[in-house]
Amino acid sequence: MASIQLLQATIHPSITSYKATALKGLESCSTMAELKQYHSQFIKLGLSLDNDAMGRVIKFCAISKQGELSYALKVFDCLPNPDTFVYNTILRGYSQSVLYGNVMVLYTHMLESFVMPNKFTFPPVIRACCIDFAVKEGMQVHAQVIKLGFGSDSFCQNNLIHMYLNFNCLENAKRLFDNLDKKDDVSWTTLISGYSQRGCVDEAFGLFESMPVQNPAAWNAMIAAYVQNNRFHEAFDLFDRMRKANMLMDNFVAASMLSACTRLGALDKGEWIHEYVKKCGVEVDSKLATTIIDMYSKCGSLDKAFEVFNGLPSKGISSWNCMIGGLAMHGKGEAAIELFKKMEKESNITPDYITFVNVLSACAHSGLVEEGRYYFRYMSEVYGIKHGMEHYGCLVDLLGRAGLLEEAREAINEMPMRADVGVLGALLGACRIHGNIDLGEEIGRQVIELEPTNSGRYVLLANLYARAGRWEDVANIRKLMNDRGVKKAPGCSAIELEGAVNEFIAGGRAHPEAKETYAKAEEMLDSIRAAGYMPDTDGVLYDTGEEEREHPLYYHSEKLAIAFGLLKTKPCKVIRITKNLRICKDCHQASKLISKVYDREIIIRDRNRFHHFKAGECSCKDYW
Repeated sequence: MASIQLLQATIHPSITSYKATALKGLESCSTMAELKQYHSQFIKLGLSLDNDAMGRVIKFCAISKQGELSYALKVFDCLPNPDTFVYNTILRGYSQSVLYGNVMVLYTHMLESFVMPNKFTFPPVIRACCIDFAVKEGMQVHAQVIKLGFGSDSFCQNNLIHMYLNFNCLENAKRLFDNLDKKDDVSWTTLISGYSQRGCVDEAFGLFESMPVQNPAAWNAMIAAYVQNNRFHEAFDLFDRMRKANMLMDNFVAASMLSACTRLGALDKGEWIHEYVKKCGVEVDSKLATTIIDMYSKCGSLDKAFEVFNGLPSKGISSWNCMIGGLAMHGKGEAAIELFKKMEKESNITPDYITFVNVLSACAHSGLVEEGRYYFRYMSEVYGIKHGMEHYGCLVDLLGRAGLLEEAREAINEMPMRADVGVLGALLGACRIHGNIDLGEEIGRQVIELEPTNSGRYVLLANLYARAGRWEDVANIRKLMNDRGVKKAPGCSAIELEGAVNEFIAGGRAHPEAKETYAKAEEMLDSIRAAGYMPDTDGVLYDTGEEEREHPLYYHSEKLAIAFGLLKTKPCKVIRITKNLRICKDCHQASKLISKVYDREIIIRDRNRFHHFKAGECSCKDYW
């Protein structure tokens, strides 16, 4: 090849300058049409076999957004002796195009052609092993990294650490990390993130604490670890420590902390973090904007969510979806549909799969049966979006809640896929609401076998039996739960006051002010009894005396949280509660009366939706 280039330079003394000019022009190339013009110039100059020139052509085609991988492969196939750079470029192109099987084939071809890999060869190859969970091949690649002398290269080693974490080989990843001569920020962050993603949060924190200097990425990774593993209080503690260390918050930390606020229903903290984002000048990208809207929506402040949404300079699909979904959760079905229509009319955004999940959910939460049927057809007929499991779940929920149980069952029978536990659970819940024992029993048995460790499935069927007075069947369900070691999840409600989140467990007395809270709950219940409150014991599972059946209802977690709110807040303050389970019928009725007797607005977010209680009424209109 060197002799051919020397001959070309002798015959055409100016070829080198022509080549340099063409290569310089190629750097500013922005379209495939331009690329092909430069490629033709290289061919005219006799450089069609030149690895340097053709490598630049291949790089544009294989890696740039404007390129065409297929064109790069045609050029590659014409090269008699492609070098390491050319192979690496095609490997990257395959990786970017998610053609991981091709990566492994080409890497093997590279070795068979005696082309020596370098440190840039291995990242796409290791990534391909990760994606395909190719453990054996990954270990072979690791051996080649060492054999070829790249065992001390941090770039390769960090990719190998990530690979072993992906294989759940935590010991191998840690051993590699410990043997690194120089641990850079990527090494620490990769291992911390890997441990946390596999639930080893304490081990991740141990690594974080042992860092010589905690870099911003490590703070991000550790805070995200706590949030992802539902350890929100520790996330807040670490965030406070981060601020005291004068570490600036970026959009990743902001998104993690806002997610923690969302899960806890901690509106005050969420508002504070939003203000801190603005104060610090953190870039609000589409992901962070959506997270802020989601936080306000799920913390019960729909007005603030709309304020942020309307203030966005440009709205992506995730922002529209989030706002429509927020309206759906709050039972504002008509408003959700109007916003969807506005999205269609005023934006260039095309609705997607999630958009219609939210629209159908809005219909289900508001009892908009005709609208739900219409949009279920509309999504496929107008946008060609195939119905997924979530869409069928919303439709079955909508029809079931409306008492159209047979139509809901027909919808399940017509599904192109087998109904999952979510879809069947929606029908079971509808049977519970409308007292259809036969269908409920049939579906309930299926649901329990599909999800044998979920206590809620057993409880729902047992409640159905209890409503029918079939106490022997209730006892059998309880025995089945005991035999399988399934424990009923305790109700837990949280209320945020002055930046602190207070949690209450049904019947629990762990809260430091439990004595005062229970006294207030007794006073509260006495007040609403005078207004006509009668405990609804319909859902109590035990065949016991009426007085004994009433007693547990008095200390459901949301009642304790409301009592605490009444005890600790000013009369004009809205009481906001977040509950882990669906609110029961008795607590729903009690909350309506409390809002009337105490002239307080109460907002409860349960597992499914929001309930806004005011002046003795609920926003759901008793449809939930």
